[in-house]
Amino acid sequence: MPNAWGACMDVGGKFAGTLSGSMNMMGNFAGLDGKTAHGLVRFCEAFEIRAIIDSQSAGIDAGLLLDGISNGIPIVADLPQALALPGSRASTFIYGMAPADGLYGKDDRRVLMLAMAAGLNLVSGMREFLNDDPEFALAAARHDVSIRDVRRPPALKDLRLFNGSIAKARCIRIAVLGTDGAIGKRTTATLLVQALNASGIHAVLVSTGQTGLIQGGRYGIPLDAIPSQFCSGEVEAAVVEAYCTEQPAVIVIEGQGALSHPAYLSSSFILRGSQPQAVVLQHAPARRQLSDFPFMPMPTPASEIRLIESFAPTRVIGLTLNHEGMNDAEVSAAIALYAAELAIPVTDAVSRPASALVAMVLRAFPELCVSTDGQL
Repeated sequence: MPNAWGACMDVGGKFAGTLSGSMNMMGNFAGLDGKTAHGLVRFCEAFEIRAIIDSQSAGIDAGLLLDGISNGIPIVADLPQALALPGSRASTFIYGMAPADGLYGKDDRRVLMLAMAAGLNLVSGMREFLNDDPEFALAAARHDVSIRDVRRPPALKDLRLFNGSIAKARCIRIAVLGTDGAIGKRTTATLLVQALNASGIHAVLVSTGQTGLIQGGRYGIPLDAIPSQFCSGEVEAAVVEAYCTEQPAVIVIEGQGALSHPAYLSSSFILRGSQPQAVVLQHAPARRQLSDFPFMPMPTPASEIRLIESFAPTRVIGLTLNHEGMNDAEVSAAIALYAAELAIPVTDAVSRPASALVAMVLRAFPELCVSTDGQL
C-alpha cells in the first residue's frame, strides 16, 4: 500500500495540509471543505495516510481533532514538515479539499508544484484537471511523477445510458441520502457496509464521489462529473458490476447532496439508477442553514422523507445523525426525539455502536438470513 500526503488552501491563501496521502490547508481540515481529508483519515484502503497538513492545527492528532479519538496520524504545518517526518517517505500528495467550485487557487498550484518537485505523485478530486494544464503536464514529466484526476469522466463513447439491467442486481439495495451536502453520507455508508460485513452479511459499497474513489472504492463513478443524460445509467452500471462481481446480499450506494437541494441534485440520479428498496437518511440536527447556501434553511428529516418517498418507490428505513456542534447528551436527546417523531430507528453512525446500523437493516429486512457465504 503506497503512503501519501494531501493538500488544500484556505481563502486567505496560507498553507496547511494532510500528509500520508492527503493534505489540507489553513484551518480547513476542521471545516466542511476538508471532507476529502476527513474521509482519508477515517478510512483508506488505497493509501496509508502518513500526515495531514493544516497550519492552524499543527501538532494535533488528526483523529483526535476529527472524531475525538487518536489515530496516530499527525497534523503538520507545511510540506517541508511533512517531508521531514521519520519513517518511510510518502509517495503521493493527495489534495484533500473539496470546495464547491472545484477550482485551485494560486497558492494551491504553488504547493502542488512543490510536491511534484519533491518527487510526489499527485491525486486530486477537483473539477479542474491538472493533466490538461500544460504547466503541470510538463512538470510531471520533468520530475517523473504521475497525476491522477479522479473526477475525470469516462470518454463520451464509453458512457452508459440506463437500460434496465438493474434488474440483474437481485439483492437488497440501500441508498444513504442526506438533507444537505457535506453531511456525512459517505462516512455512514462506509460504516454501514463495515458493520454488515462484520455481522456476517456480505455487503458492498458503491461510491458516487471522488473521496470514496480516492479511498480505494472498487465500484463507482464521480457522479457529478458525468453528463446528466448518463448519470442514472452510470449508477446502474456500477451497481450491476458490484453485484455480478461479488454477489453480495446488500449493496449500499453512497448518496450525494440532497434530493431537496437547489444545487446538488445527484440523489435523483442515484434513486433512479440504483432503484433502492430502502434509504437511510443522514441529518445534522445542529445545522440551521445549507452548508454552501447560508441564506437557505435546512430541510427537516420529515420533509426530506416525504420528498424521497414521493419521488421514488422506496422507503426510508432509518435516520442517522451527524453530531457536528453537539455534545453527547444532545445527540442522545436528538435520537430519542426523532425516533418518536418519525417512528423509525435513529442512531449516530460515528458515536454510537455499529450494531444499531445492523439492527436498522434487519428491522426493515427480516428476511435477510445469513448463510455461510453471506448470501440471501
